Parts: sequence; C-alpha cells; structure tokens
Amino acid sequence: MIIIHAGFQVLKEKEEEFLDEIYKLVDASREESGNVSYHLLKDTEKTNAYLMVEVWRDHEAVQSHNGSEHLTTFLEKAKLYLSAPADVNVYDANQLGK
Repeated sequence: MIIIHAGFQVLKEKEEEFLDEIYKLVDASREESGNVSYHLLKDTEKTNAYLMVEVWRDHEAVQSHNGSEHLTTFLEKAKLYLSAPADVNVYDANQLGK
C-alpha cells in the first residue's frame, strides 16, 4: 500500500473556494479503482491548514491518480488558494500482522 500525506496552507480569504474545489477532488478520487481511502483533515492547531491522507493499493494506482483529470484540474486551481506549495510525503506501507 502507498500512503500519501499532502499538507495545504490555505489563504484565509480563499478557504471557502479551496474547500469547494478540494471536495470535488475527494469525491472523484474515492471512486478510483485503486483507492483504499481518501480523507481531508483540518489542523486543530494551525490556522487554515489541512492535511489530505490518501491510501492507495499500489504504485500503479498512484500513477493513475496522478494523471487523472480531477487531480490535474485541482492542482492548477490550487495555486490560487495556497499561501505556500503543498507539502507532500509518500510512504510505502506494509500491513503488520493480522
């Protein structure tokens, strides 16, 4: 499994627009065949900070997602809403025990 954490620092005056766009991304991404889970979390300590936590079946699913129209469209628009570049970390995970 591949786990991705994408952190977003959103401009205060653009937060509502950001949320409108990112929830379109969330809904479409959850429909992808290789998606295990896709969640947007709001930081409780940092103002206007969000974390996307994605879990994908494998690297091929991530590659497919990275080329999807809904992700590329969001990334183009995200530049208008963010005060800093997204902070993206990718992890290769294996299940521990059962």
